[in-house]
Amino acid sequence: MPTRIFLLSPARLDGARARVLLNPDAAFPLARALGTRDGAALSDVFSFLSGLYFRGKHAYAQMFGRPSASVAAVHIITTTRGLLPPETRVTRRELEAFAEIDLSAGDDRFHAPLLRDASRIRAALDDAAEVVLLGSIATGKYVDPLLTAFGPRLLFPETFVGRGDMSRGGILLRRTRAEDELTYIPVRGAVRHGRRPPKLARAR
Repeated sequence: MPTRIFLLSPARLDGARARVLLNPDAAFPLARALGTRDGAALSDVFSFLSGLYFRGKHAYAQMFGRPSASVAAVHIITTTRGLLPPETRVTRRELEAFAEIDLSAGDDRFHAPLLRDASRIRAALDDAAEVVLLGSIATGKYVDPLLTAFGPRLLFPETFVGRGDMSRGGILLRRTRAEDELTYIPVRGAVRHGRRPPKLARAR
């Protein structure tokens, strides 16, 4: 089976959960870990910040990712450090640096490291390998630099079109539990703003 690499969009760092987590006086374990030299795992931090959506992306990518001999299966997009493995340890100071970048502004501090790491991964993959973006394609903030690196091999889940973050996260968690992989289509040429599909039925 071909290599399948997943790229996970980052959690927002400007919401209420971020203010709680970055508060130096916060006493819960994850916040305390961020204040230490060792920090906390990036996947744990983004799961706290984003809740259902990031947990769904991470669980799904772990289930269905297929690494190559030299490229891991799961990479997280960051605002200043390109693509990082989920287990990367980050500190409060590093998260505060992440939060300084406005992704919608086309900041080169975001684009340059992302394009660097994506190009490095592209060079290490064979021609049959697939790269799947688990994130919004409604704007070019992730899509433009990733298309530059991966071109037509950049894919995304077809069912994402028109759905909000919570709906995407719910689908990903359900498909992970069912071990039922989604269908992917190329990002290039895709309809990015489709009609919103019906709400997910309540899980039993």
